[in-house]
Amino acid sequence: MNGSGAGTPRRIGVLRQIREDLDTVVARDPSRPRRRDALLHSPWHGLALHRIAHRLHLRGHRFAAGLLTLAGRLLSGMELHPGARIGRRAFIDHGFGVVIGETARVGDDVTLYHGVTLGSRGWSRAPEPGVRRHPVVGDDVLIGVGASVLGPVTIASGNRIRAHSLILRDLPAPGRAIRIDPVREAAHPARSSA
Repeated sequence: MNGSGAGTPRRIGVLRQIREDLDTVVARDPSRPRRRDALLHSPWHGLALHRIAHRLHLRGHRFAAGLLTLAGRLLSGMELHPGARIGRRAFIDHGFGVVIGETARVGDDVTLYHGVTLGSRGWSRAPEPGVRRHPVVGDDVLIGVGASVLGPVTIASGNRIRAHSLILRDLPAPGRAIRIDPVREAAHPARSSA
C-alpha cells in the first residue's frame, strides 16, 4: 500500500490534490467528460473540503476542520471525518451516505459508491484513545453500493467488494484463499458490482 491514505504518506500540495481529484472525476465518470462538468460532481466538493479539513485537523485546528466537514456534509451528503486519511485520486461516485470514520486510512485510486461505510463497530467496543477503530483500505480497491466495512480490519490492495456486503474481518490480497460467509461477507477481486 503506497497511498497517502493506507501506507507511507506522499505529501503533495492540497490544491494539486484537489485538482487531481477533479481530473479523476473526468477520467472515471462518463457523465462528466470535461473539468467544467466535473465541477458539478457533488462528491468532489465534499472530498475537496475534506482535503482542507484534514490538513487543519493535523495542525490542531479541530473546530475549523469540523466546520468544513459540516459544510462538506451539507454539500455532498457524505460524512468524512477530518482525521481520516484518504489517498490520492479517490473517486466517490454518487457519494450520498458515504461515511468514513476518524481512524480510517484509504489508499490511492480507491473507488467508493454511495452508501459505503468505513466505520467502527460501535462505542461500546471503543478501545483506548489513539487506537485504530476503523478500516485500512489498500490501493486500487473498489467498494460497492451500501457496503459496510467495520472495525480495525485491513482490506488488501486490489480487492473488489460487492454491493451491500458486510465486512468484519481482514481481506487478503486477491487470489489468496479465504473462507467468506456469502450471506454476511463477500469480496470478489475480478468483479465490480456497484
